[in-house]
Amino acid sequence: MKLAVLSFTDRGQALAQGLSAALGGTAWRCNAPLNLRDWTHQRFQDSEALVYVGAAGIAVRAIAPHLESKTRDPAVVAVDEGGNYAIPLASGHLGGANDLARQIARVCGGVAAITTATDVNGVFSVDAWARHQNCQVCNPEGIKSIASKCLAGETVSLSSDWPVRGVPPEGVCLTEAADAMVRVTLRREDRQTVLRLVPRILVLGVGCRRGTTAAALERALASFLEVRGMEPQGIYAAASIDLKQDEGGLVEFCARHGWPLETFSAQALRAVAGDFTASPFVQQVTGVDNVCERSAVLASGGTLVEKKYTSEGVTLALAARPYTPDWRWIDES
Repeated sequence: MKLAVLSFTDRGQALAQGLSAALGGTAWRCNAPLNLRDWTHQRFQDSEALVYVGAAGIAVRAIAPHLESKTRDPAVVAVDEGGNYAIPLASGHLGGANDLARQIARVCGGVAAITTATDVNGVFSVDAWARHQNCQVCNPEGIKSIASKCLAGETVSLSSDWPVRGVPPEGVCLTEAADAMVRVTLRREDRQTVLRLVPRILVLGVGCRRGTTAAALERALASFLEVRGMEPQGIYAAASIDLKQDEGGLVEFCARHGWPLETFSAQALRAVAGDFTASPFVQQVTGVDNVCERSAVLASGGTLVEKKYTSEGVTLALAARPYTPDWRWIDES
């Protein structure tokens, strides 16, 4: 988590530096060089978590113009200069502000002032669970319904394409039934009433001709995902052969999605074990019989889940890294 900590006084700066050292962030002093408004604006763009060392009201006024939604806002926590109370202000579950407040409280010997209803009542929090299991929530508007059921003492049914390690918490039933209320999967789901959680475990393998544009790659990806019935939220990185490491369209395409691009030599790709879709033409041009499938498998360290797909001179494949979810949803470390 990319963490930024802002202080306003000498005492606050000492705490900010201590928190940054303990939690792996960067400590800043207000007006050195940015004022509160400009600092907040920039950190909302480039940070995953913001901590304000000072009055909670200062933080609230600073972040108010920048808040968009729980799925996009960074985690925001206010902590007093004495380190007595760490107060999550935004993105408590999906952004991790509640966990961050707990971490701050442990560092300071203080109290995490958690106010979200599921935490206060000690019941299962599906959005916090999704974050701890490295899942994206496809339809976050469905979180409220699941939380309401948990708070009302009703049983929530959950199905997963992977075994979930451990014992389900009270109020949650792990099921294989088709009508589960929550579904953990990489596949698209037609039912609008199900809360869809997608693990971010997929690497997109890419092969393309020289000069392929980012727009062509976008069209190929949309077609690929539609035909194969896959959710785009599952992709966290892209891979290809090193001949494409400076390919402008591919670099732009990956940057748009925030995916790191990992490239490999033909020799490294040839050494990947597996049953791949061979192409004599690709072999002649690149020195390896397949780029998209082999690079996806090598980058993920896992297995191929969607084989080669071709569109507009672009070849795409998907591989998934190993994934073992468990029932943890609160950071108690």
